[in-house]
Amino acid sequence: MYDKFGSLFFAVLMLSILGCNDKQTDVGLNVEDDSKIDITNAILTETSSNCQEYIQDYFSAVKDIKRSISFEGSVSVSNGDIGCTIAVNGIPNHDFNDQSAQFSHGVSEVNRIFNIPDNPVISNQSTPLSQTYYDAIMLNGVVVDMLSAGCYRPTDSRADSNGNVQIGCNANVAWLIDPLGSETKFGADAHNAHTQPDGTYHYHGNPLALFDDNPGLNGSPVIGFAADGFPIFGSYFLDPTTNKIRKAISGYTLKDGSRPGPNDQNPGGEYDGMYNDDYEFTDAGDLDRCNGMVLDGTYGYYVTDNYPWVLKCHVGVPHTSFSKASMKVKLNEDFWHHAH
Repeated sequence: MYDKFGSLFFAVLMLSILGCNDKQTDVGLNVEDDSKIDITNAILTETSSNCQEYIQDYFSAVKDIKRSISFEGSVSVSNGDIGCTIAVNGIPNHDFNDQSAQFSHGVSEVNRIFNIPDNPVISNQSTPLSQTYYDAIMLNGVVVDMLSAGCYRPTDSRADSNGNVQIGCNANVAWLIDPLGSETKFGADAHNAHTQPDGTYHYHGNPLALFDDNPGLNGSPVIGFAADGFPIFGSYFLDPTTNKIRKAISGYTLKDGSRPGPNDQNPGGEYDGMYNDDYEFTDAGDLDRCNGMVLDGTYGYYVTDNYPWVLKCHVGVPHTSFSKASMKVKLNEDFWHHAH
């Protein structure tokens, strides 16, 4: 996970140089019981799209700020039938639920297992995002769930003064709310994340973790894998036309003018980013409709400063292990011990 810094040998070497203590090093590495690597607040550096490069057990020690509760995150990457298996307990590698957040439910450990293929394939047709699947898994163990269940529905008894409801809308309805486009950000914390009813902490956009604004020579690291197996990079890449590092630019643009309405079907008002339908793909940036591109022969999604933030669709077929209904496995110590 760390350009070979992630090897156990290097971690042990670093500890021998820096002294045996439990403080985080500059590269975010510590070893717990000679097997797990500490990724608390770690900034990753590995850019390989091969999930095999990340095989290792990882942990983090973090806090729910508002509730003053300590948590330990667990991520275990191992060999799987189709490539790699990523087992997580859903706790991030950073503190969460800061004072800006308005979580409807407390964060809980929710154990899940995801399968990542070694050689993902781009399909002839992209797959739309679905509320029945998680869109990706980050390497700190947090799922990505881009779509909200809120939309413009003024006739609903739960509608607010703008005619919007926060729940109950499927992915195919018009005027689905973009979580990061609403004023409240659906109660998200400083990491663009909040919780689901079962306590699942999940990102709706840039995690503001795992990478930073000081990328390596080839750009930002891989910070996760999408449900179709393709890697997710941070924001920066090495532009082959200029040989300079810069941020990837989304191909989506905010529409000009005003929405139709207001009426029972359309909200009216200026296109301001409140709804997914406020945007259109104009191919004005570097990235395709799914928010990815091929670079040096490797397809990957990129975190962007603007909509759609991480990904808009899947270029491949999402694996069934990302189905929300398929797998909520309660992992015990024996599993973590024998995961490999």
